[in-house]
Amino acid sequence: RSSWLLLAPLLTPPVPVITAPPCSLCPEGAHRFQWIRNLVPEFGISSSHVKVLSSPAEFYELLKVQIKTAKQRVVMASLYLGTGLLEQELVDCLEETLEKSLQAKRSSNLRVSILLDYTRGSRGRKNSRTMLIPLLQRFPEQVRVSLFHTPNLRGLLRLLIPERFNETIGLQHIKVYLFDDNVILSGANLSDLYFTNRQDRYVLLQDSPEIADFFTELVDAIGDVSLQLQRDDTVQMMEGMVHPYQGDKMAYCEIANRRVMEVINSARTRQELLHAKTFHSSQQGSSLLSQQGSQASGGLKPEPDTWIYPLIQMKPFGIQIDEMVTETLLTEAERDARIYLTTGYFNLTQAYMDLILGTRAEYRILLASPEVNGFFGAKGVAGAIPAAYVYIEHQFYSEVCYLHQQERVQLQEYSRAGWTFHAKGLWLYLAGSDLPCLTLIGSPNFGYRSVHRDLEAQVAIVTENKALQQQLHQEQEQLYLCSGVVSSSTFEQPNRYVKLWVKLVTPLIKNFF
Repeated sequence: RSSWLLLAPLLTPPVPVITAPPCSLCPEGAHRFQWIRNLVPEFGISSSHVKVLSSPAEFYELLKVQIKTAKQRVVMASLYLGTGLLEQELVDCLEETLEKSLQAKRSSNLRVSILLDYTRGSRGRKNSRTMLIPLLQRFPEQVRVSLFHTPNLRGLLRLLIPERFNETIGLQHIKVYLFDDNVILSGANLSDLYFTNRQDRYVLLQDSPEIADFFTELVDAIGDVSLQLQRDDTVQMMEGMVHPYQGDKMAYCEIANRRVMEVINSARTRQELLHAKTFHSSQQGSSLLSQQGSQASGGLKPEPDTWIYPLIQMKPFGIQIDEMVTETLLTEAERDARIYLTTGYFNLTQAYMDLILGTRAEYRILLASPEVNGFFGAKGVAGAIPAAYVYIEHQFYSEVCYLHQQERVQLQEYSRAGWTFHAKGLWLYLAGSDLPCLTLIGSPNFGYRSVHRDLEAQVAIVTENKALQQQLHQEQEQLYLCSGVVSSSTFEQPNRYVKLWVKLVTPLIKNFF
């Protein structure tokens, strides 16, 4: 039955693309990346508000602490919520916090909004929905659960593709967890593996109200065009909203595009006004402010040394900001700059591969060895997915060798007994620098799905602060320490044998995983 997947590109024509011309980089230090604010809001913060986490356990404990101390809002976007004991503990923390807010003397201001994917969150009898229904039943006025359903899964395709396989058509893949004014950006889902032995990346932005407001509005916008989970486990759209798979597809995608772009553009306008008011005064005025600020004892907020740029990719809605920014970064990276790029699923788009192979920077690409691939040991067809990734990796490595680029473009495989690998993003080191000044962190995997099928979000963090650059450098080193360099002999190992049928099928289905 999975052969129906091959019809998906024919049955799901893309929405017309909205593009913008690429911007060229400016020459000065970290500020060379300020061109990104032509596309998205720029949030200037102090580097002291940024904390890089390193382990799943640290991520899980932080989630619990943040939930327990939240007073006004909890907003969580993820692919799904698991059904184990650790996930139940998170739900219990939410219930406890909501209960306390109800018992407060004044009326409760706490609101909980959860955004998940419909198909992944509905898989099996016990699923994300059944985990969250008790919260909806107990706190109907305070809790909202939205389930995004891709508009590309509809009609005959939706009827014929079985559970699990239907997730290949398109997903809500954004992972952002915010509590009052604290925001966690990650690639990790809300599942026990991601709390124990599935390596990912995580960054905490503390006391950042403007960034928290932006992601709250973004999740609300996607939530508004998603199915709303009801207390009886049914779902329904908000009144007046076009249905994602029963209504007109073009009308739905246009509404979704408008809602998301309103969030991006309104935040960008707000930040531009703030920037003009604070930093674009005359040189004389700036000098005076600086003198006054240095004389005052903590009266003024410190000037930002770190800038956060949210990058959104929602190709079903014609939004391709992350793709544009990533391609520009790869295009403009100078000779002797170093880019460390990591993905749990090595399946780069042709555009990204061409840029890596055709530009001047040095690349160190970290990917999962077959044993730490999330699909390793899976039953049925899914069990062959690690072999498909090996085949894709081998093809790319062969191309690197054919072009004599082995010195400039190096592949490294993450390997760690008892663990799986899910980290994604990149670190950019300017020529002559031992520390990165930019990192991308969030949900995209740099693959076809991330660019064309799923809803994705990450942030570009640009910093001039050496201590934060050191944190990011240590994060990169810690991940790459668990890796080995790929060579021709790598693919001669017995565990790298790829069956003929996998080689034949991979080119046909690589756009679905």
